[in-house]
Amino acid sequence: MPGGPDPLAQDIERFMLHLRNEKRASSHTVEAYRSDLAQLETFAHERTGRETLKLEDIDIFVLRAWLGTLARSLAASSVSRKVAAARALFRFHQRRGRIQKNPAAELATPKLRRPLPTLLDVDSAREVVETPSGDDARSRRDRAALELLYGSGLRVSELAGLDLGDVDVHAGTVRVLGKGNKERIVPFGGPCAEAIGAWLQVRDELRHPRTGEQDPRALLLSVRGRRIGVRELQLLVHKYGALGAGRADLHPHAMRHTCATHMLGGGADLRAIQEMLGHASLSTTQRYTHVSIEHLMRVYDQAHPLAHPSRTRRTGR
Repeated sequence: MPGGPDPLAQDIERFMLHLRNEKRASSHTVEAYRSDLAQLETFAHERTGRETLKLEDIDIFVLRAWLGTLARSLAASSVSRKVAAARALFRFHQRRGRIQKNPAAELATPKLRRPLPTLLDVDSAREVVETPSGDDARSRRDRAALELLYGSGLRVSELAGLDLGDVDVHAGTVRVLGKGNKERIVPFGGPCAEAIGAWLQVRDELRHPRTGEQDPRALLLSVRGRRIGVRELQLLVHKYGALGAGRADLHPHAMRHTCATHMLGGGADLRAIQEMLGHASLSTTQRYTHVSIEHLMRVYDQAHPLAHPSRTRRTGR
């Protein structure tokens, strides 16, 4: 732009460096925020008609006009993320004395409807996990993957990123690198240990069919000997969800939800579940309390004779 670099673009870049290097946010979060703020920058230039802008040139009126434009074509969840990106940008510079006021703090966040997470009951979860029962390498790998997803509540990206050295079969623990590159130790049970042990016995069989190459570090391998990918794990869960529980809509995060909900139902402490799942905030873990109550109410409504007046009349009570 004429007159040198755009000050607004420079302020956004300073924030992105902070997000990546100091906050150690995931690459997905960094790219999403970069995209959101680039959209804001473009809109602000078009709205004001200026070739160069400073951060303090963006006031609440520009921000509201931006969100009004976004709301015409985007879902509330997408708009909410863009609000979060704008708030974080202004908050970062306000804390460093770059600006006096955070205009994005006045923005109203769109209300989101949080759908009830997909859940399996205990029997269905067992059916899904135990469906790959063959002795071939792929079946043993799939069984180990499902055991870790359900037994330890791992994120699918965490599972794909596991190395051989991360797993201690004898101790029953796995070292996981979670969001923000935060490391945690997660336990797993006897059935999972057996599944991992059975897989490791045949792991050497999954190699590139032509070159014979194999990733020497990855715990789980594709049929071509490479580290298994997130997409392949998603398809794996879809497959066994359909075969084991008749749930073709099953996805890896549902296994994580199911793990947490079953632990809560079994009496686990919320703090322990938070630590196991790697949640930064206890409020995220507390969602499972509501999930369990809603699930209980749904079961009650379906099964208890006093849940429906018509049933009460038929039973004579």
